[in-house]
Amino acid sequence: MKRMHVHVSVSDLSRSIGFYSALFAAKPSVVKPDYAKWMLDDPRVNFAISTRGRQPGLDHLGIQVETGEELHEVHERLRQAGGEVIEQGQTTCCYAKSEKSWIDDPAGIAWETFHTTGESTDYGDGTGENRARVAQEKQEAACCAPQAAVLPPSACC
Repeated sequence: MKRMHVHVSVSDLSRSIGFYSALFAAKPSVVKPDYAKWMLDDPRVNFAISTRGRQPGLDHLGIQVETGEELHEVHERLRQAGGEVIEQGQTTCCYAKSEKSWIDDPAGIAWETFHTTGESTDYGDGTGENRARVAQEKQEAACCAPQAAVLPPSACC
């Protein structure tokens, strides 16, 4: 069974843990000095926050799977979606060992697909994630695509 993944960069981990614990009515399943994660069943989501040096806000989205077969199915969907798929393979990230791939959607939001195979005592070096982001930056630099419009502060969805 698949699970949605959301990763948000935060500037104040303790305050953010308090906020999201109240919002989800649950304490995080993993807490580290720079990272916290909730594995929620309603809604079915792997929600993570970290203070890993990025600008606060949405860092990336993803789809977490439970089996290698599901991972193959989701990887095939990435290929059909178009764009450059960065095959990271086996890696350590977010205090977990995983096999993963990355792609950017048309809006430039990074998506990862991954199958967690175990725990790790360290966060990981982010090698594959960084490679995916660098590939996207090079693609944008080589292209003349228009920038997204900035909405005025009063604009609402």
